[in-house]
Amino acid sequence: MSYTALYRKFRPSAFDQVKGQDPIVQTLKNQISANRIGHAYLFCGTRGTGKTSVAKIFARAVNCEHPIDGSPCNECDTCRAIQSGAALNVVEIDAASNNGVDNIRQIRDEIQYAPSNGKYTVYIIDEVHMLSIGAFNALLKTLEEPPAYVIFILATTEPHKIPITILSRCQRYDFKRISIDTIAARLLELTEKEGITIEEKAVRYVAKLADGSMRDALSLLDQCIAFYLGESLTYDKVLEVLGAVDNEIFSRLTRNVIAGDVVSCIQQLDELVMQGREMGQFVNDFIWYLRNLMLVKTSENVEEIIDASTDRLASLKEEAQMTETDVIMRYIRVFSELAGNIKYSSQKRVLIEIALIKLCKPEMEKDVNSIHNRIANIEKKLESGSYMASVPTTKTEKPKEKPKKVFDKAIPADIQYVVDNWDTVRRHISNPYKTYLQDARFSVKGEDTLLIVFDAGAIGYEGCNKPEVIEMLNTLISEEIKKQVRVEMIMLENSQNFGDYYQEVVAKINMEVEEEDF
Repeated sequence: MSYTALYRKFRPSAFDQVKGQDPIVQTLKNQISANRIGHAYLFCGTRGTGKTSVAKIFARAVNCEHPIDGSPCNECDTCRAIQSGAALNVVEIDAASNNGVDNIRQIRDEIQYAPSNGKYTVYIIDEVHMLSIGAFNALLKTLEEPPAYVIFILATTEPHKIPITILSRCQRYDFKRISIDTIAARLLELTEKEGITIEEKAVRYVAKLADGSMRDALSLLDQCIAFYLGESLTYDKVLEVLGAVDNEIFSRLTRNVIAGDVVSCIQQLDELVMQGREMGQFVNDFIWYLRNLMLVKTSENVEEIIDASTDRLASLKEEAQMTETDVIMRYIRVFSELAGNIKYSSQKRVLIEIALIKLCKPEMEKDVNSIHNRIANIEKKLESGSYMASVPTTKTEKPKEKPKKVFDKAIPADIQYVVDNWDTVRRHISNPYKTYLQDARFSVKGEDTLLIVFDAGAIGYEGCNKPEVIEMLNTLISEEIKKQVRVEMIMLENSQNFGDYYQEVVAKINMEVEEEDF
């Protein structure tokens, strides 16, 4: 018989086996016991938190011949038929691959017939946010007034993409991320059943890495077991399999960053690369380490908040005394931006090196946090007596001439057309990006590049100057107004005036409309 993955082998089969979602489980059990079953449910939450598992348990429970306290008995013919997938009255649909109007119309035709076995026909539609607008419209009336024997359970990781008309017709249940303690307890329980020896420290690390997802935790554990098949699992072995980094290395890296030692930081990163550590995981773990450092710096009784040994807490407290809260927040901001960009880069190492240099050299940036970082560095040098002010030279320099404004090229037709029809694009941009872009101005570069120019210090520049946002704008321009142009974001420096450096592209259509209205 083929091997069954742990997350499939130990999928909950009854409500009491569902971990970390007690309020939702109790509510559903009460509804079944009191026969107050709704006709439409929406299960929301991040991946691996139990949405589909609870939906399947609920489908069996409402059809069970001998329910026990609102839970399915899993022994009657109906329960066994549903579990084996042979029951025709429980239908699972993947909306990612069945997202058209015809698929929903088929459901609408099927529900006219009462179930041949069991009390209810249950439709479980997974990743329902992937349905097209037409499919949602086709589902609307059916979802509002289905036959008494039909129940819809919609599951999604992105409820914000579901039309409000659908949301208002469902009972919504938000599945929370599962705590590290709950995941670790479940992993220890399962490893004991499987006869696997594992260190508790290793279990807790896997639980933390799962980020609230029980399924991810079981998959990671499965991976570690497969690598060290037949051996006991230690913390170091888990780190090796998952390409993760020990906290001791983060401690040394943090101290090198605080000291501004670029060479040591780059050498340490080189060691991690040569050891085969996964760079994306390294970035996420370092952010978590900096988060712990910030909590130590700003909170009391951190032992109740941070899951760390006594020695590690002592080291964190020592590092917290070496820097300021604003500086730590800047470290987190720089690496959080890096975490968003590194997913799309083929040169992960170079991006990490640039981020480390930024941490060590705050003068490279001009935001408020970097200025606080530079002031803190100067104060340290003054306290240690190693700071020497530079002597001003008497050399006179000619004042820089203001560049002449020379705009001798006509605006390309495609660029002008995009600006004229920008409102069409803007309607499809979600917040906060729509808000960020409202104060920006348009200019042109070359024949096919639309420059979006932000004023100096504008928050919108950092929010929008990301690969995924630029790609979104390029796609919207292509799809909505049928023009192929490239979007580029720039921000003026403090001393720059827009009109001296860039030729503004103004929407001619809007101007003409305004004149007519006037």
